[in-house]
Amino acid sequence: MPSVRNLSSSRVPSSRIGRLFHYGGLAASLGYGAATELIRRSTTEGAEGGSVIMTEANIKRLVSKLVQMRGAALKLGQFLSIQDTHVLPAEIDQIFRRVQDSAHYMPDWQMEEVMGNALGADWLSHFESFERIPFAAASIGQVHHAVLKASESPSGEQLKVAVKIQFPNIANSIQSDLGYVKVLLTAGRLLPKGLFLDRTLEVMKGELADECDYTREASFAREYRDKLEGDSRFRVPWVWERSTERVLVMEHIAGVSVGEEGIKGLSKKERDDIATRVIELCLRELFEFRMMQTDPNWTNFLWDTRQHRLGLVDFGATREYTKEFMDGWLKLLQAAASSDYDACVEWSRRVGYLTGEESPLMEEAHVKSMTLLATPFKAETLMPFSFDRNSQWAHITQEIREQIPVMLQHRLTPPPKETYSLNRKLSGAFLLAGRLEATVDTRAIWEKVVRTYKVD
Repeated sequence: MPSVRNLSSSRVPSSRIGRLFHYGGLAASLGYGAATELIRRSTTEGAEGGSVIMTEANIKRLVSKLVQMRGAALKLGQFLSIQDTHVLPAEIDQIFRRVQDSAHYMPDWQMEEVMGNALGADWLSHFESFERIPFAAASIGQVHHAVLKASESPSGEQLKVAVKIQFPNIANSIQSDLGYVKVLLTAGRLLPKGLFLDRTLEVMKGELADECDYTREASFAREYRDKLEGDSRFRVPWVWERSTERVLVMEHIAGVSVGEEGIKGLSKKERDDIATRVIELCLRELFEFRMMQTDPNWTNFLWDTRQHRLGLVDFGATREYTKEFMDGWLKLLQAAASSDYDACVEWSRRVGYLTGEESPLMEEAHVKSMTLLATPFKAETLMPFSFDRNSQWAHITQEIREQIPVMLQHRLTPPPKETYSLNRKLSGAFLLAGRLEATVDTRAIWEKVVRTYKVD
């Protein structure tokens, strides 16, 4: 979860009527703002053009309301804002980037209510101490520092923990919230049709429902802990057995978030190590675990500078993939890494990126973007591969961006639903490597992970 930079407390609107009231009020205020802007332009000589809805004043109204409402709207903004795809209009992108690290937290009385419902009226008796102001808040919950009593700890000693508390009724508001967001996003007719907003919202609805189930997250955290046991490069927290669907208590892991600005002050070797581990973990998740923690938010990775270990937190966005899908996706990536145009087209059709009815322009743009994305894994690419701002990767990402307008205009089908989360995490790993200005032997990682994979 992202750290809260400017802590603000406000009650979470929890009833459907209450949330409808807030969204209705937002729509009315946006309409008022648009009308005011229209009048201003009609009476001001030389006034600028552009959308009368997405003005600076209305953008501020949207950001303010989204961070107060939390839930699906804020989650969608956070997911889209961390991407570097340039597929969104500048006005929409600006809103999502402003809310990425913003969220209010619950007032104390509301937090007490949630904790009491989840753990009982005596919930505080499980803890030696509990910090009532959270250290982090995001779209569906907030996180508190606490110390678990020795009698509740697996070690028999007091244990520092992070207590993740879900906002009230967020799980039940997902569908209605996304419906309101769809209306707001389409009101100005700014989104390109190739973005397939309906499919994006459908996928987001399923993902959010999963993330609201903390028992599911606890289960995945335990799986990751088992799979990475013995690998001293990573650390996965222990989960308290009394955690519930709405309150998750996990061992507190020390470390510096790799999303913090200070991470750039680490030595080159440490930055290279972090990027190498994140990229390797991504490939292992896909081709070894077939299970991936798909939220690329950099605050989910904590670097322990003393032990040189990467801590993994927040497993709510974990997704599983079928063997059939992963077989096809590997074949597609191998074809792209080999610059095999025909094989890339064939496997893109099998996986579901293409229908077979696309124009040559669309087909070429898709294949080019895939082969560019696979550059770090190509046999002819010089290693180690540099991700810094003046590197080959910087030029590659620019070329990929140049294909996006073509694909948005000519795409006939939305991408396979599995690839929304997969691409988000993989591109997030590459973006992190770029942020760290890291140098990584990506082909060695690729060969190490993929050589043991058996395609059915």
